[in-house]
Amino acid sequence: MSFRNLILTALFGVSAVFTQPADLILHHGKIVTVDPQFHIGDTIAVRGDRVIGVGSHSDIGKLAGPNTRQIDLKGKTVLPGLMDSHSHAVDASMYEFDHPVPDMETVADVLKYIHARAAVAREGDWVVLTQAFITRLRDQRFPTRAELDAAAPRNPVYFGTGPDASLNSLALKVSGIDKDFKITDGKPGRIEHDANGEPTGIIRSGSRLVKIHSGEKKPTEADRLQRLKMLLADYNTVGLTSISERDLGDDGIELYRRLHDAGELNCRVYVMYSVDAQMPLDQIQARMLKAAQSPLHRYNNMLWVRGTKSYMDGGMLTGSAYMLQPWGISKVYSITDPKYRGMRYIEAGKLYQMQKFALQHDLQFTAHSVGDGAVQGMIDGYSEVNNDFPVRAARPCITHANFMSAAMIQKMKELGIVLDLQPDWLWLDGATLRKQFGEERTAYFQPYKSLFDNGVMVGGGSDHMQKIGSL
Repeated sequence: MSFRNLILTALFGVSAVFTQPADLILHHGKIVTVDPQFHIGDTIAVRGDRVIGVGSHSDIGKLAGPNTRQIDLKGKTVLPGLMDSHSHAVDASMYEFDHPVPDMETVADVLKYIHARAAVAREGDWVVLTQAFITRLRDQRFPTRAELDAAAPRNPVYFGTGPDASLNSLALKVSGIDKDFKITDGKPGRIEHDANGEPTGIIRSGSRLVKIHSGEKKPTEADRLQRLKMLLADYNTVGLTSISERDLGDDGIELYRRLHDAGELNCRVYVMYSVDAQMPLDQIQARMLKAAQSPLHRYNNMLWVRGTKSYMDGGMLTGSAYMLQPWGISKVYSITDPKYRGMRYIEAGKLYQMQKFALQHDLQFTAHSVGDGAVQGMIDGYSEVNNDFPVRAARPCITHANFMSAAMIQKMKELGIVLDLQPDWLWLDGATLRKQFGEERTAYFQPYKSLFDNGVMVGGGSDHMQKIGSL
């Protein structure tokens, strides 16, 4: 709505003003509209869950009634609520439930933490650290098997960094992973080996192979509800009023439903339902159908199960994103195979069936797709579905889409593909990736200007998954 129309909303039909007054008026401030002209008013009026006018106090003040709450802003600024297009709020709220996890800047910090946790754990209990990304450590490498052995000689250790991990010797032994171990379940995964054929401890996309038994305390549902409320309240303090929960299962949805029904949900939540692409296709379709038939799939501006999310490839930060060209030898990512291109999780025929089924059932589809090989695969799948029926109205999505090409951008524009990107990765990870891939391959690493110039819709998300108060 234009600024002019916002003012007219307040002025049109003045006779109705006193029968339908505003519930809230904020006046004598700076009301930032973020309309195309970026107009700024001094007063805003709200009725129910809708803004009904923005403009001058002399005009908008006419919308007041005897019960209207009026607040003098005294020059303070009011911004539209911000939306985080990619959050893992339920997981983030529980990250430090058992104990505080310090910030870590070096491998030495990681080893110090693991040693401290082993000191308070029983012998044989697992020491687990997740979401500590190697490219964001100053050392820019995995902790080695030997280093983890020294830090916790009596405890199995799992250092998880996105979809990949580094294990110590005891963790490998407990999990039955030795030089003769083979992945036989047909699912993605890769065990890295040294020159003698022994596992280095680095496992890519294979957390299911690790027999973790955590000794940490278990939260009750009341704990989970309370901590989720705390996290959402923290989001509000930095201006977030809406989030997209990417990859949420039934238990997480139930937490939001309970908060919503109790009138305690203070963020709008747009849910992408978790679908494991490694299941057989009939089970995948049954899970998608469950989402489509959920009462929460009907539009609700506070809690809406809108679509499904799966995983197309591994991690950019860990060296398992699926690329069109080989990654190249790397000490940072512990890559020794010159032909290695990363990990693709969904073959083309199955991906097409998943995308088609979701879109046919009014579910937005997305998949974690980091490398340009994965992004191309997603585009190819949507293109094939588009031969069956137009996909644009379904807002087909690609999550992360870190690497792409000019030709891919044109196809995104043609099909109406929307993107869920993480802008902070440009400065957090761009320099490391440029060193790995070179200038030419990183020219289209999160190319926002090219996307905007071509009219591709882009959402900005934090991918928040750690700690309350870390945004």
